[in-house]
Amino acid sequence: MNTRATTEQNPAPWTVAVLGPGGIGGLVASLLARRGHRVIVVAGEQTARTLNEQGLTLRSGRFGDGTLPVEAVTELTEPVDLCVVATKETGLAEALQRVPAAALGSGLVLPLLNGFEHVALLRETYPAGQVVPAVIWAESTRTAPGVIEHTTPFCRIELASAAAPAARVAALGALLEDAGMGGLVREEETALLWDKLAFLAPFALLTTRHAAPVGTVRSEHRGELISVLDELARLAATVDVPADASALLDRFDSAPEGMRSSMQRDAAAGRPVEIEAIGRALLRQADRSGTPVPALTALVTSVAKAHGAS
Repeated sequence: MNTRATTEQNPAPWTVAVLGPGGIGGLVASLLARRGHRVIVVAGEQTARTLNEQGLTLRSGRFGDGTLPVEAVTELTEPVDLCVVATKETGLAEALQRVPAAALGSGLVLPLLNGFEHVALLRETYPAGQVVPAVIWAESTRTAPGVIEHTTPFCRIELASAAAPAARVAALGALLEDAGMGGLVREEETALLWDKLAFLAPFALLTTRHAAPVGTVRSEHRGELISVLDELARLAATVDVPADASALLDRFDSAPEGMRSSMQRDAAAGRPVEIEAIGRALLRQADRSGTPVPALTALVTSVAKAHGAS
């Protein structure tokens, strides 16, 4: 049974490190700082300097605009209650060097990355019982160092852990709920991650491949969309996650016509795309399970070739 955390479980301020103050990390850092938690942003030298001098600015129709001071460092050197990992998969391994396991102490690790393969890396780097997989539903962009624009009317984090103590996970859910970020604690971490990926992967890959918003994808490339969704539903079943291709298609049909993916924006700007986490990880699962996914394979291959992901 899913549980909704309550703020009574979280009466005291936490010390929270946020690794990666981009659109998502900056949003989470801002909302926690607004609730009186001590936030330590872990970033590169230039970004850390800017944050220490100018603070962290959030512009949000949902949460309002404001600037708050935060501490910023290039490497974590003290234990914290929580470390939010909000880098992209493309820079994760390098970024983790900024948060040594010895410095983290007994703090929980909350990854807000796309995909599912990052969980294994985090549990190799830190004690497995401290890692709490999570997903975030929000659109948020860093427009300049220390300046975050949150553009969706929601920010929702869901979390689950097969290894962390239930009481600690519940307390973390309470922290997030109190800060306005949902905090729904789910029972099954694999289902949590795949539920998001089953929508995100076709959305990101198809909007990027066709350089078009979701409205164009679902109207002009509907056959390809349906084939990919059918394959993803079969692939999810190989990890015991029920997925309904028709329900996924309904989500596409109800999405705002002009909605674009962050992968599409990264590709347009010449930035690295998350082809490993969002695309090739699915192909690796297909290989492991012996599941044919020709439409998905063609899609991932096309995006990788077009955007220099060797």
